[in-house]
Amino acid sequence: MIRTVLCFGDSNTWGYATEPRPDGRYERDERWPGVLQRELGPAWRVIEEGLNGRATVRDDPVEGADKNGKTYLLPCLTSHKPLDAVVIMLGTNDLKARFNCSAWEIAQGVGVLVTTVLSTPVGRNEGVPEVLVVSPPPTLAKFPSHAEMFAGDAAKSKDMAKHYRAVAALHGVGFLDAGSVAKSSKIDGFHLDPDAHAAIGKAVAKRLRR
Repeated sequence: MIRTVLCFGDSNTWGYATEPRPDGRYERDERWPGVLQRELGPAWRVIEEGLNGRATVRDDPVEGADKNGKTYLLPCLTSHKPLDAVVIMLGTNDLKARFNCSAWEIAQGVGVLVTTVLSTPVGRNEGVPEVLVVSPPPTLAKFPSHAEMFAGDAAKSKDMAKHYRAVAALHGVGFLDAGSVAKSSKIDGFHLDPDAHAAIGKAVAKRLRR
């Protein structure tokens, strides 16, 4: 039986490229879900569900309501069932100044997404899939671009991992601090370079094998 894992995230799951690439997107085998697929091998099928600008549970007043991860998650889960695992890596976009959210509030939004997965019978035999919460790497203190959009977020981003860990523990699901294996790019301060994608893909594979 081939096991299926859904990777639910934002532009860092979609593969927004900090280096020149066609259409501004890393190739499949460069993106962390693609690295995850290579690491897990043919016994697994990895589904990418990344969207540029996606937040956890918030409509974006500038970029649009479609950026709300909460409203899309349920139809996404049901369209891909049965699922053996769901990996959630979101929260960087919630740091935008226009949302005015604390690290704790962002983590609570992730908790809402976890609850959605755990309360939806999209696993094998109408069960629920395993869940892995991934705290994204902190943003850098200096932004070569988008500084005003992320004003004041550097300190909050460093606090996210501890709150994500607490949310994961509360719901009894897995947790990975991506900041422990990868850093945000110096190119823009919040996206990922290829080496960071590789490190995260390998770290997620290691956790899923458990």
